[in-house]
Amino acid sequence: MRFDIITVLPGLLESPFAHSILQRAQKKGIAEIVVHNLREYSTQKQRSVDDYPYGGGSGMVMQIAPFAACIEKLKSERDYDEVIFMSPDGKTLNQAMANQLSGLTNVIILCGHYKGIDQRIRDIFVTKEISVGDYVLSGGELPSAIVVDAVVRLIPGVLNDETSALSDSFQDDLLDAPVYTRPADWNGHKVPDILLSGDQAKIEIWRHDEALKRTQDRRPDLLE
Repeated sequence: MRFDIITVLPGLLESPFAHSILQRAQKKGIAEIVVHNLREYSTQKQRSVDDYPYGGGSGMVMQIAPFAACIEKLKSERDYDEVIFMSPDGKTLNQAMANQLSGLTNVIILCGHYKGIDQRIRDIFVTKEISVGDYVLSGGELPSAIVVDAVVRLIPGVLNDETSALSDSFQDDLLDAPVYTRPADWNGHKVPDILLSGDQAKIEIWRHDEALKRTQDRRPDLLE
């Protein structure tokens, strides 16, 4: 799967993609993440990509021409399944959406900045808008990294344990059950006996019950 991310701050995305699971996925050739500097597509002497909003108001608006030039260049090289814009008024990212995206091949992600992007970019080029929550960030770079991380870990071959992603929270509309590791007794705080029993069938029932209790307590909306 290939991600082409368009941003005015490419340096902001260097670290998230250079470590851990995302780094391994790229080294294995399972995922390709390419970050494009939007300023390279500006025709302005100062390589500016924003201007004052029509109708007045505060803030600057990202112009349509640089985005159009970058998107059209990318589309001339390959077909894309989605052109995603990270926006607080997009559909909220959840596990079901991440599952769906993980089945795609080529995706473009647009990172907004300043006051926002010219609406015509959204009207002409964008096929999906995604939000990572009901709050506003300085730009779309960190949300784009969240989307890539959530999606790439689901691609077969990325995780060492293929079943790990399938048991994550939200995969079955439940939060995950409590997990424990050695030592079995730490200063009197013990691991539940059932997990030490070796009876896998009973352990799975316990985990499901605990997941249900945790979801009921913390996220009852998921059970609706």
